[in-house]
Amino acid sequence: MTNFSSKNNSPKHRNRSPATAKKLGQLHPRNPHQGRYDFALLTRALPELAKHTITNPKGEPTINFSDAEAVRVLNQALLAHYYGVKFWDIPEGYLCPPIPGRADYIHYIADLLAQTTHVNSDNTPPTGKDIHALDIGTGASAIYPIIGSQSYGWRFTASDIDPVSVNTATVISQANPKLKSAIKVKLQPEPRYIFKNIIGRQDYFDVVVCNPPFHASLEEAMAANSRKQHNLQRHRGKNESAQISRHSTKSGNAAQNLNFGGQHKELWSEGGEIAFLTKMIKESKDFAEHVGWFTSLVSKSENVKPLQLLLKQLDVAQMRIIEMSQGQKSTRVLAWRFTKNEAE
Repeated sequence: MTNFSSKNNSPKHRNRSPATAKKLGQLHPRNPHQGRYDFALLTRALPELAKHTITNPKGEPTINFSDAEAVRVLNQALLAHYYGVKFWDIPEGYLCPPIPGRADYIHYIADLLAQTTHVNSDNTPPTGKDIHALDIGTGASAIYPIIGSQSYGWRFTASDIDPVSVNTATVISQANPKLKSAIKVKLQPEPRYIFKNIIGRQDYFDVVVCNPPFHASLEEAMAANSRKQHNLQRHRGKNESAQISRHSTKSGNAAQNLNFGGQHKELWSEGGEIAFLTKMIKESKDFAEHVGWFTSLVSKSENVKPLQLLLKQLDVAQMRIIEMSQGQKSTRVLAWRFTKNEAE
């Protein structure tokens, strides 16, 4: 299902500002993943989901989110129903991304383009293959290129330093007719670089997206996942926990379970998020003429101010912090560019 038709740009959605959505703790107004998952629809899209569906104490269908296999199948169903992606799979142990939050990033970036570099009379985001986006660290899932290409018709170049991720993302894009001409995957042969070897002399990207490694070490990543697992269990009722235990098809410790997953290259890098983004910002200056907007998620709020200071030191033309909120979770996108439109 391709989502960039006019029916998804209704006045109701356009008039509720992203700021309003954030205050309400809701997903972006154009994000199709609002509210609880509709298991009836998702199971029709992927019957296998029925094997992993359980019932919570309220009598509502759900899955065991501590079961990596159940989370993977849920993602397959979401991608099949909302994005028309019939084949999607990732190697065991690789990051299985939460799709609603990933979609939010894409929709907020679409707003950024609509407000700055691609302004039009009805304030709708730009659509079609004229928009070329670059996904840094696409992972095995290629989730941002999938959502962006099927929500807005954009074409993507996706890069990664891990050959397995590159191979898997390539297989996904080649196996789905809707993705085949929309996504090109490239291996970064020199991990010390982010844009070099990926952006060529003739390339121009309207926007760069990135979900950087959060943590500075494997130990830090495992500790964070243990906290996540503990909080998940704490918020479950006893009855639901018992049902999940009976229905779970896998077991293991917190570092192995949950939808966290992920190889070390996806989850941590030396110096953590701040070091990665510092490198990304510094290198971006060398590619200023090749990119409209550089953007990245920033998971840790304490990293925002030092990154803003660095951008000021590099004399960027414009920077923005885009706040996002999904329920109780808040995160943000840092965006910057080195040139502004003459009309702005």
